[in-house]
Amino acid sequence: MNSPKTPFAVISPGASPDALEAKQPHIDHGTEVYSKEGYFSRDYMALEWDRLWTQTWLIAGMETDIPQSGDYFLFDIGDESIIITRTEEGIKAFYNVCSHRGAKLVWEERGNRKVFVCPFHSWSFHNNGELRRITDEDTFQPDLIAHRPGLQALACETHAGIIFISMAEDPAPLAESIGLPEGYLEGYRLDQMKVVRHVRSEWGSNWKVGVEAFYESYHLHAVHPETRGIMGDLNVQYDLYPNGASRMIVPLGQPSPRFHDQHTVTEGLEMMLRDAGVDPADFTGDASEVRRAMQLGKRERAARLGLDYSHFEDSQLSDSWATGVFPNVQIGCHPEAVFLMRFLPHETDPERFYYDTMTLLLPVDDPDYCPPAWMGLPEGTDVSGRVRPATEHYSLEEDADLGMVLSQDADFLPVVQKGMRSRGFKGQLWGEQEQRLRHFHVELQRYLSGN
Repeated sequence: MNSPKTPFAVISPGASPDALEAKQPHIDHGTEVYSKEGYFSRDYMALEWDRLWTQTWLIAGMETDIPQSGDYFLFDIGDESIIITRTEEGIKAFYNVCSHRGAKLVWEERGNRKVFVCPFHSWSFHNNGELRRITDEDTFQPDLIAHRPGLQALACETHAGIIFISMAEDPAPLAESIGLPEGYLEGYRLDQMKVVRHVRSEWGSNWKVGVEAFYESYHLHAVHPETRGIMGDLNVQYDLYPNGASRMIVPLGQPSPRFHDQHTVTEGLEMMLRDAGVDPADFTGDASEVRRAMQLGKRERAARLGLDYSHFEDSQLSDSWATGVFPNVQIGCHPEAVFLMRFLPHETDPERFYYDTMTLLLPVDDPDYCPPAWMGLPEGTDVSGRVRPATEHYSLEEDADLGMVLSQDADFLPVVQKGMRSRGFKGQLWGEQEQRLRHFHVELQRYLSGN
């Protein structure tokens, strides 16, 4: 049998093995075709809740969203609502529920409170979780409340400016669970970035269909034909890390090998030059030289603005380092901005999920310094970082204004979801351009099997 032609592109062949951009050794996960039941079954959905969502570390939000003591925000997943708050002792997480009768304590998505008061019977709690006051305490049997029933805490840790929570009783160490090399996320300075847009939109497919679509570039030429002139979708480096983490480095600022014109500097390439601080009118090269010009342009701009880019590889300046953190995250990493995507399960329907995206920008007082245009920020968005915008919520029927590419995905994933129900479809056949998907499912099965 002939071996498949495996696309093992290497972005920087001369990179040392310990460099962040180094190509990771190939992992052969076999050729198993997984059951499609997990995309429709409510029993499977319940199994995922019991063995995945409540047992893994989940990204709840960003440290910069709660800079002051008393600041809090809510992280909702499934039927659970969780309060993330900065106390005098540090960042903590509590179930958003009163220990008296189970009423939801906090309804506003974010704010500043040193005390949480239950709207049902006015029991109150300090924001460190300690019980503050029981209304009419003398009417309770003393032994019933002798343990001073405070808020129920759950595991909460931070990494590279990101807040993680886990509902597991004894979660594995966070740094180990993330699976990425030391310094990988830290170098992007997410602890200094500010959220300039936060959108939570409902999409018409299972959450895994969402993850799978964003974990490969194989579909770009078909679903997003506009990208063929600006993205090297066949020159992608795929890397698999421990614990389900993965990455693909997608070269930007160069035409796809599928594209008919490898020389003309198109409008899309001009846009990317402008994003990098290069005036297209001053650029004299052809399409093959745009990516390098982007790298040089960003280094020159960083030096002018007093930013230290010395630790960034050239490919980090031009390319999309699309980085997956198990179980439900894709992070589009750029020095100027980071696009953090979470694929969150619907509360009751396995054929819907929430696409939760935060656009994070490193605040720099210069109009030339901006997020990459592909992140789809609407015109007029305040990118100063001075005010944290409210989360935008969109139902399945509403247009979330995510930009052309993401809107194309939102429209197409329900088509995939419906097609998978067909009797003629037996299960997904993943090629080597989809190796991140198989890597994800191997880790998913490890959790669902109880291992």
